[in-house]
Amino acid sequence: MKKVLFYLTFVLFSINVLAQEKQKDSIANGLEKLDEVLVKSVRVDADSPITHSNLSKEELAERNLGQDIPILLNYLPGVVTTTDAGTGIGYTYIRVRGSDASRVNVTLNGIPFNDAESQGTFWVNLPDFASSIENLQLQRGVGTSTNGSGAFGASLNLLTDAVSETANAEISNSFGSFGTRRHNAKFSTGLLNDHIEIAGRLSAIASDGYVDRASSDLKSYFLQGSYIDDNTLIKAITFGGHEITYQSWNGIDKTTLENDRRFNPIGFQYDATGNLQGFYENEEDNYKQDHYQLHWNQKYDNNWSTNLGLNYTYGRGFFEQYVDEWYYGNVLFSDQATLEFLGVDPVTVNGQEITATDYIRRRWLDNDFYVANASVNYKNNTLDVDFGAFYSHYDGDHFGEIIWTENPIGFQKGDQYYFGNGKKDEFTIFGKTTYRVNDKWSAFLDLQGRFVGYETTGDTSDRLPLEVDENYDFFNPKLGTTYQINTSNQLYLSYARANREPRRSDFENGINSAERLNDIELGWRFNTNKTIVNTNVYYMWYKDQLVLTGALDDVGAPIRATSGESYRLGIEVDADITLSDKFTIKPNVAISTNKNKDFVTSRDGGLVNLGDTNISYSPNIVAGNMFIYQPIKSLQLGFLSKFVGEQYMGNIDSETSKLDSFFTNDLNIVYEIKDIPVFKSIVLTGLINNVFDVEYVSNGYFFTFDDDFSNPGTVTTVEGAGFYPQAGINFLLGATLKF
Repeated sequence: MKKVLFYLTFVLFSINVLAQEKQKDSIANGLEKLDEVLVKSVRVDADSPITHSNLSKEELAERNLGQDIPILLNYLPGVVTTTDAGTGIGYTYIRVRGSDASRVNVTLNGIPFNDAESQGTFWVNLPDFASSIENLQLQRGVGTSTNGSGAFGASLNLLTDAVSETANAEISNSFGSFGTRRHNAKFSTGLLNDHIEIAGRLSAIASDGYVDRASSDLKSYFLQGSYIDDNTLIKAITFGGHEITYQSWNGIDKTTLENDRRFNPIGFQYDATGNLQGFYENEEDNYKQDHYQLHWNQKYDNNWSTNLGLNYTYGRGFFEQYVDEWYYGNVLFSDQATLEFLGVDPVTVNGQEITATDYIRRRWLDNDFYVANASVNYKNNTLDVDFGAFYSHYDGDHFGEIIWTENPIGFQKGDQYYFGNGKKDEFTIFGKTTYRVNDKWSAFLDLQGRFVGYETTGDTSDRLPLEVDENYDFFNPKLGTTYQINTSNQLYLSYARANREPRRSDFENGINSAERLNDIELGWRFNTNKTIVNTNVYYMWYKDQLVLTGALDDVGAPIRATSGESYRLGIEVDADITLSDKFTIKPNVAISTNKNKDFVTSRDGGLVNLGDTNISYSPNIVAGNMFIYQPIKSLQLGFLSKFVGEQYMGNIDSETSKLDSFFTNDLNIVYEIKDIPVFKSIVLTGLINNVFDVEYVSNGYFFTFDDDFSNPGTVTTVEGAGFYPQAGINFLLGATLKF
């Protein structure tokens, strides 16, 4: 496999060198097109039979005051967002069509961002990354073939800053509720000697959080060096971040939600008799991630172009926890404060035998991720063909350190109490083509072979052995057609299949079977000078779908279970309507039904078939609207609305697991001052979130356990739930000085 990839890379490199003698276009005219080649192999065109939405740098900038990318995507069709701290800063999450972030494939310049083992996307590791995005595309459903883990709800691909012809710089500062502040500085040298550009960004974001102690201290950077010469673009990019966030992933129960919405139960410290002494001040998540990318894009003539990409990502960090003996033993009913759990024999201290103790631990991740991909594109008036290959290797260590113990139990600072390793290799080949039959019809075909190997050794954080050695071979075909009725109306129909391997936590829970998705999309696009309407109907049916049970493990990660057969059926409509030269509205609505078929669960000591049940975290209606008023060219006012229907946090339709619907509204103001000394312009931005101060919950968890001790001989299933409250009315104000 590696030899094949090396050979392909060598061939493309050789072609790039030879191409220097080929036909040349002007640099200025080729800049944007060459930048777009970075993501061409994972994106679709406007008339492709794939359901998608695009956002530009300018659209992102209107609300970019430091909140994470999921929050900035909140008003796209079918999207639901949430955040642990309640403010959109820190740990934030996105769901699309009811699928959580681990099932949304994310690529940065065509390089996978999803963690290889957990398959999650942790935007907190790249704070303020929206400030370095040129544009993005969100494909709902399976979409086109992409790199990395399969898209089971959507795929999101981001293109970082394009090469700038002219020198520029800007300084941005914003401040807001809950001690929130964001500072960044950007620059570009423009093209030096018509060939070289250097650009970069530094950012710092901090917030106390809406939830008590849910603070964030985030820093990030972005640096890009580009070389352009006629039809050649070479980019060396490095970016990364360092996040320190106080943990807030435990949520709160219903009673606490009603009486103290901002309470954070993490970090409890008790004395030996159960009296609360306070909270541990360093119950923090501390993680660094650095990305290094090299891209070589080459256009040979009007037909042929190639892209070669290399990536190395280095992630390392830990979260620190105070393990309180009384709390873990009497509230959590956990053995993790015992010496037996730590693999230590009882010790005698002052004549008393010690079998449990308070201690402080750090659970570490230390991983390396390597990627190489290459693609070739051929295009003429009737044919557009892409084919290529992708290879990645992941190597990650999981280990725990003890940095303090209340009693001397033989551990020295930094001693490990568990260690495990995970290795994952992926090789993908693909070919996709669009054939324009005539002025009315075009056909799309996309074939992908994906080959995954995953191996683990050592123990889990629960000190249980995890030995995995699995290989998966997937064939993912996609096909569709587009029919251009007239200049304003277009129809499309597509079918796509995706397969997906389990993630590390699934293997820990005894699941090793892959899941399969088949997706049919039927759409209508209407486009005139003043009105754009996109409508699509989808049917996604799954085999062995890994649905969220609602429960969390001891690190706050969702637990999944196999549901057998399930489906999602829905309709999505979004529009962009210009009412006048000053008024625009952008409504969208997604209505769906999401069902597990013949769902079986354990209740009161036996198995029960519940028939068809609702899939967890899948509201039947999600709607949004952006009402934009521009009284003068330099001033824009936006009133943004979002409605999310009720949803279940489990798969058994329990009332305990139900999240109420919510309707929130934001006010966005952008004012640009031009023609002033020193500055090119000054942009003032204001954002009032949740203007009507709605008390709402956008996320939570649900769990059950069997009580076989209250009434001996009888098993009773007990249900419980937790909630993540979001902030009421809050604001952010910012100013950007452009040079």
